[in-house]
Amino acid sequence: MEDNELIILHEDNHIIVVLKPQNIACCPDESGDDNLLDAVKRYIKTKYEKPGNVFVGLVHRLDRPTGGVMVFAKTSKAAARLTEQMKNGGFEKRYLAVLCGSPSKKKATLENYLRKNSVNNMVYVCTQTEEGAKFASLDYEILEEKDGLSLAEINLNTGRTHQIRVQTAAINTPVYGDMRYGGDKAVRGKLALWAYSLRFTHPVTGEKLRFVAEPPVDGVPWKKFGKFPEI
Repeated sequence: MEDNELIILHEDNHIIVVLKPQNIACCPDESGDDNLLDAVKRYIKTKYEKPGNVFVGLVHRLDRPTGGVMVFAKTSKAAARLTEQMKNGGFEKRYLAVLCGSPSKKKATLENYLRKNSVNNMVYVCTQTEEGAKFASLDYEILEEKDGLSLAEINLNTGRTHQIRVQTAAINTPVYGDMRYGGDKAVRGKLALWAYSLRFTHPVTGEKLRFVAEPPVDGVPWKKFGKFPEI
C-alpha cells in the first residue's frame, strides 16, 4: 500500500491505531506483498527520522480481506502489556458483517470447537476431542434485514483464525462475499466483514480507550443498510 494511504486514528508515544484497508495483509506473509505493519514502520521512520530498524509490535491480527481498526505498539513494553491484555480478555473487538440469509435467532451466542488445516489454510468446525481443536465463542445480534441479507453486530469472545466466517457459515448464514466458506450460498463480491470497534486499556496510562470506524457505507452491500451502531 502507498504510504499516503495510511489512515491514523490515534498516535502517542506508546501506541498507534490505524485503519486497515481490505485485501491488505496486516503483517508480512508468504505472498511477499506489502502489508500494514511495514507501512506503519515506514511512516514512523519517515516522520521521526529514525535511523536503522523501527520497532512496531503486532498485537492482534485481521484476515487479509477484513478491514477495520487495528492497534500496533510503538515500544516493546507497550507490546508486552497489550499482548497480555489480549490473552486475559481485556480487548473488546466488535465487528459488523453482512450475512447471506437470516439466522433463526436474532440474538445469540455461537460456541464451537475449531481446527485449522495448515496445508490449505482452512478452518473447520470439529469435536472437542479432535487434535488441534480450539474453543471459539462469539455473540451476535441482527440489526437489520433486507433483500435476503442480514446486518449483524458481532462481539468476539475468542480470537480464532477465520472465526466469524466459519461460525456464521456453520449456521448456514455465511458472510457476504465469502466464497471460501460460504459455498453456493455466498454472494460473490468483496467480503462484508469489518472490525468497526476496538476497546482496550492504554498499556502505560491505564486510560480506557475505544476507537471506531464505519465500514465502506457507499459500497455493496453496506449501502443497503442504514442501521449501523452509533459511532
